[in-house]
Amino acid sequence: MEKFLIKDVGVKVGLEIHQQLATNKKLFCNCTPIESDEYSIKFQRKLRVSKSELGEFDPAALFESTKSKTIMYYANPQSSCLVEQDEEPPHELDEDARKIALVISSALKSNVFSEIYPMRKTVIDGSNTTGFQRTMLISQGGFYNAGDRKIGIQSICLEEDAAKILGEEGSTRKFGLERLGIPLIEIATEPFEVELTEIKKIALSLGRILRSTKKVKRGQGSIRQDVNISIKDGGGVVIEVKGVQQLDQLEKVVEYEAKRQHGLLVISEKIQERNWKFDNENKKDVTKLFLKCKSKIIQNAIKKNQKIIAIHFKNMTGIFGFLPYEGIRLGKEVAELVRFYGIGGVFHSDELPNYGVEESDLDELKKSIGIKENDGFLILAAPDEKVDTVVKQIILRIEYIRDTGIPIDTRLATQTGETKFLRPRPGSARMYPETDIPPIIITKEELTQSEKNIPKSWDDSIKDLENKYKINPQLAEQIFDSRYIVLFERIVEDININPTFVASILCSSITNLERSGLDSNLLSNEEIFKLFQLLEKRKIAKESIEIIFENIMAGKSKTIEEAMKNTSIQSVNEDDLEKIIEDIVNNNEEIIKNQKERAIGPLMGIVMKELRGKASGETINNLLLKNIKKKLDSIF
Repeated sequence: MEKFLIKDVGVKVGLEIHQQLATNKKLFCNCTPIESDEYSIKFQRKLRVSKSELGEFDPAALFESTKSKTIMYYANPQSSCLVEQDEEPPHELDEDARKIALVISSALKSNVFSEIYPMRKTVIDGSNTTGFQRTMLISQGGFYNAGDRKIGIQSICLEEDAAKILGEEGSTRKFGLERLGIPLIEIATEPFEVELTEIKKIALSLGRILRSTKKVKRGQGSIRQDVNISIKDGGGVVIEVKGVQQLDQLEKVVEYEAKRQHGLLVISEKIQERNWKFDNENKKDVTKLFLKCKSKIIQNAIKKNQKIIAIHFKNMTGIFGFLPYEGIRLGKEVAELVRFYGIGGVFHSDELPNYGVEESDLDELKKSIGIKENDGFLILAAPDEKVDTVVKQIILRIEYIRDTGIPIDTRLATQTGETKFLRPRPGSARMYPETDIPPIIITKEELTQSEKNIPKSWDDSIKDLENKYKINPQLAEQIFDSRYIVLFERIVEDININPTFVASILCSSITNLERSGLDSNLLSNEEIFKLFQLLEKRKIAKESIEIIFENIMAGKSKTIEEAMKNTSIQSVNEDDLEKIIEDIVNNNEEIIKNQKERAIGPLMGIVMKELRGKASGETINNLLLKNIKKKLDSIF
């Protein structure tokens, strides 16, 4: 196993940024994009693949159709209508989304088309009720600067966001329609060679240009990065990795995918050395052989009336488990493909005996189907109706790796920074004209207006924040890059509260609670604003803020008032506060005798625990010190 060095493989990267636009309605209807977990409408669909206008099937759609999923949709009339249910034609294009797209195109110096043609992009995974996503190519070309680097723009599109995945149960996949149809801008960069340490900065610079418009949504799910990755010796193969939610993932994803691609080239050479070919006779039903096998996986499959299939690979011993680099092997590629079909997994010869499959099981298998010492094999448990499809796809994939090296996939980023198989890359048959929407004409006046509305640069925006609100550069940068910039400005302009304190709460306190595993999406902007109003009116203390936020972000309360009640937080008047502190001082006279005024330390902890967010630390400190001095005077 070799050590992987990314500089040796010549990596090229292209970014695709998908950003929701901050409009009051969806792209082709008047519905307000409100997030909600309450659904009063439920219906189901079975999507199927169809030919393009040229009579061709898109490979990605064709592959997805082999899953044969039933799609269950959940909707709320407040956030979706008959357009989202595909029971009514799309309405006119949202004007706000159109204007924002033109401003962003102008900011990136991209060439806007005078006529824009809505298209349909085939999508049959269920995330669109129609079986396609509406998209429009707005402009091509342009660039932006990321430090000293000039990054070219390939294209800018305006399109609909997809439905929100709610989960899967067996052969049923569930979606919520509240996000379906939200205006989304897609910006694709030209491919560029890159050092790993530069990727985050390049993506961040583009995101900051979008945020400078103050016309894009903030928060989790509102922006995502897809990454196109290729290597020098990959024969021009570009792998698209979807779903990079965090910028910190980018570096890991690019490194892993480059390593995987180069590792597959090494594996390809190994397979070619073995002169392997597949024969259909090498696939056998071995269910009866494994009736007494102690593997829980195999026994569970047999109980479900699934078949146990063995696939014989002549001269392939050691290939499935061969590791050109750590974590890269043919067996893993096959396992990812099998899981795509909802099958738990696959055993290969290089990892057995293991998982309850014993040497005696293998001896019987080898004897039964003629596996020799230099041969490899796979053992697969699958429903009868899926066996032929799954085996065919496994063989096609191994043959492709043998002949070409790198299968042309769309892959999904994982939280650990790895990538896993999602589907084949789509082809030209995926896109065709939208027949329900006429071409959109862009006038010179619109372009002139959009150029006038190009926002200030990120640097100028940060300077404005520093000067206007008297906050330091680091805090200005943090609040601008956060999802709370608009809320921050609203709070400090409407409520008499120190801007530095507000920014610190929004950037640090909430982030710290998120790191503890709590969900900031449960904390709405309106509830945050309400909390600062209560703080200004002295109905709560500063010390109670994190306690209240924690309660809401943990899902224990929905509103500030409810959280205050559940955590027993309410401001204590000065007379009651004085009495509580006086009692604590009297009950700890021994500590005061021994430590005198230094007793404020241990007593402060006792008082804060007793009052927990009901009074400010400064007030408690002053009253405690006063009562300690009073007690000392009475003792000495």
